[in-house]
Amino acid sequence: MPKIVDHDQRRVELVNATWRIIARDGMEGATMREIAAEAGFANGALKPYFPTKDDLLTFAFGHVFNQTNRRMAAATAGMAGLAALRSYCHEILPLDEERISEARIVIPFWQKALTDTAKAQLHEASMELWRSTMLAYLAEARAAGQIHTAVPDADLAGFLMNMVLGAQITAALTPAQYAPAQLTAQLDGYLELLATGS
Repeated sequence: MPKIVDHDQRRVELVNATWRIIARDGMEGATMREIAAEAGFANGALKPYFPTKDDLLTFAFGHVFNQTNRRMAAATAGMAGLAALRSYCHEILPLDEERISEARIVIPFWQKALTDTAKAQLHEASMELWRSTMLAYLAEARAAGQIHTAVPDADLAGFLMNMVLGAQITAALTPAQYAPAQLTAQLDGYLELLATGS
């Protein structure tokens, strides 16, 4: 009887192998040959799943985004307002090795998106979902009297987007200077400013 292959699981295994190589050797070390070896595949066996490294990177970004969204949904279940916003942002911030590895996947994808329309559109759709969710939590917080600043919610959400995305770069490049405790304190400080109106 032929062996049943779970193709979706194989793709995830390849993404995980890619993460490990990028964390260890950088993006340039993540050749198709190295990824295949890391995942325990024969050389050339990646072609049915990802014909090119570019295809693999695109899938990896989508996988990172979906994984982050699942964490966000779990972390914010039953929450609203500033508490939900804080938990939501925590799942984007690179506060542990898993999320720093995700940042190492996302950063090269951003570079590709600068010159690739399809990747730019994928990125913008992903970021628009995050922005709209942040805006919804800010609206809840304002309605509940948790926000006391006159700064418009669109600007508050824009700052948070810049913060969480910028933190992915700084934590990946200079982790000693942007430790999880520091990133958490920066987020909490900003949310405190919203609450006090200072």
